[in-house]
Amino acid sequence: MVLTGAGISKDSGIPTFRGKDGWYKNHPPEELATPMAFNKNPVLVWEWYNYRRKIILSASPNEAHYKIAELEKYFPCFLLVTQNVDSLHRKAGSTKIVELHGNIFRTRCTNCSIEFYEDYRIFKDDELPPKCPHCGGILRPSVVWYGESLNRDDMEQAFSFANKADLILVVGTSGIVYPAAMLPYIVKSHGGIVVEINPDTTPISEIADLKIKDSAKSAFSKLNFDLKS
Repeated sequence: MVLTGAGISKDSGIPTFRGKDGWYKNHPPEELATPMAFNKNPVLVWEWYNYRRKIILSASPNEAHYKIAELEKYFPCFLLVTQNVDSLHRKAGSTKIVELHGNIFRTRCTNCSIEFYEDYRIFKDDELPPKCPHCGGILRPSVVWYGESLNRDDMEQAFSFANKADLILVVGTSGIVYPAAMLPYIVKSHGGIVVEINPDTTPISEIADLKIKDSAKSAFSKLNFDLKS
């Protein structure tokens, strides 16, 4: 099992959320990533998500994304759970994936709940907020905002897999965002191995059987594992 966070995409040029140059540098999360913020000012929220889409579209997967995608080819029992919404894992070729916090390129109607995959679309200013072609309702990014629950099916898949995983790689995540941060503890609780790849010390570091204190891209570029054996 692999769990990834914003740190894996940082080396692809995508900001993290809480760093000095993070997404929330100029606006706190409650102004941009909550249902209340969207209800209050959907245009501002959509401008921010359009901006984020543009940044993500200029980025490419890095060595860590590609090697994680390679791992699933050699292990029949494999699952990648990511907290990222940037689609870089999919671009790198990962298919056995749970996007726990949604996908920034999907939209959902606030009225009829139908979802659309926007195929990396950037909405024009005069299209904001975009409208549902089926019912005329306002579309929103299909991501999990603060105060919202995760998708139940995604949760069940992730936690069910953690309960049987022999090993979990925890890559570039702060370990403070729940319920995703519970997954390493679940693996550890039944005797599984926890490997953390992160230049910073996190709460997960305390339970890690192996701590690789390095960035995701750098660490995976040094790992020359023979997967065929």
